[in-house]
Amino acid sequence: MNLPNLLTLARIFFVPLVVAALVQEKRVYDLEFGSISIQLGNEMLALGIFVVAALTDMLDGYLARKWSQITTLGMLLDPIADKLLISSSLIALVEVKAVPAWMVILIIGRDFAISGLRSIAMSEGYMIPASDLGKSKMVLQVAAVVLAMASLRRPEWQTLASLVMWASVIFTLVSAIDYARQFWRKIDVSVKRRRRRELLLLERSRRRSARSGVSPAPRF
Repeated sequence: MNLPNLLTLARIFFVPLVVAALVQEKRVYDLEFGSISIQLGNEMLALGIFVVAALTDMLDGYLARKWSQITTLGMLLDPIADKLLISSSLIALVEVKAVPAWMVILIIGRDFAISGLRSIAMSEGYMIPASDLGKSKMVLQVAAVVLAMASLRRPEWQTLASLVMWASVIFTLVSAIDYARQFWRKIDVSVKRRRRRELLLLERSRRRSARSGVSPAPRF
C-alpha cells in the first residue's frame, strides 16, 4: 500500500477521534512541550484533529498525482473518507447545538443521492468526475466545520460560521444539480438508446417468428 492510500486510511481513523473529542463533556487538557505548557479545551482538540485530517485530503491527492500512484483503491477510498469526515463532524456539531440539523440533513442527503447516481453511472460504463462546484463545496464545508468548532470557544465567530455554513449549503445544492445534469445527459440518453435497440431486436424477432409460425421465447 502506498503513502497516499495510507493517508486516506488515516483520515478515516481520525473520524471517531474528532467526534469523541467534540461531544464529550467539557474538559481541559494540559499539554507540555518542554518548558511550554498549553491548556487545550476539548473543542479546540477536536478542531486540531479535524484540521490535520482535512490536510491529509489535500496531501494524499497531491502525492498520488506527483508520484503517479493513483490507484483504484485510492479512488474508491478518498470520497468515502471525505464523506465520513464531513458527515460525522457535522452530526457531532448538531449534537452540541453548533449547527442546525436541517442543514446537515441536506448536506448528507445530497452526498447519498450523488453517490447513488455515480454508482448507476459506473454500472453503465460512465465516470462522473468531480466538478469545480463539487471541489468548491468541499472547501466550503471544511471551512464551515472549522469555524463552527472554533465558535464553540469564540462566540464572536458564530455569525461568520453561520454565513459560511449557508454558503456551503447553497454550493452543496448547486453542485447536486450539476451532477444530476451530467447524469441525465450521459446516462439517460444511453439507457434510452439501449432500450430502443432492444425493442427493435425484439420486434424483428417477433416478425421472424410470425413468418415461421413459432412463438418467440419470452425475455426476462
